[in-house]
Amino acid sequence: MKIKETPLKDCYIIEPTIFEDDRGYFFEKFNEKKFEELTGMNGHFVQDNISKSSYGVLRGLHLQKGEHAQAKLVSCLEGKVWDVAVDLREDSPTFGQWFGIELTEENKLQLYIPRGFGHGFSVLSETAVFAYKCDNFYNKESEGSVKYNDPELNIDWKIEDKDAVLSEKDQNAPGFKEKNF
Repeated sequence: MKIKETPLKDCYIIEPTIFEDDRGYFFEKFNEKKFEELTGMNGHFVQDNISKSSYGVLRGLHLQKGEHAQAKLVSCLEGKVWDVAVDLREDSPTFGQWFGIELTEENKLQLYIPRGFGHGFSVLSETAVFAYKCDNFYNKESEGSVKYNDPELNIDWKIEDKDAVLSEKDQNAPGFKEKNF
């Protein structure tokens, strides 16, 4: 597995080594020991989540706050998504900056998003199955969010705003300046 830095502090792209032959392919999706050696970050995950969505679904920006903060390792198992991480750590040199990457079943890339980040994705294919590994358990009372189209962040979601399919929670999320993180 190869680890690539993103422009955001502590946020990494993980590129697997894929072994292919006429039977198909094999790859190691994640190796905690290698990840920690290459990044110095803890790679111990305790919860896995899967979502399936159709074109235009936009989920985000979400996070867990306080003692329930979560680092995530995300990937797209089927289809194609535009994945976005936003640094919401006020003491970080990249605070308020975002990074986006296309995750697909073909490229098999993963994005490691550290604690203190907001996260979201938009579906670019007809459908997509998305996987999240989390290093802390979900806690409803610790949910935080930021409006997906906040002008201060100016995130390009790679879909037309008119095509965005949002939950009520995401439609009503507070803006970046309201600091619900």
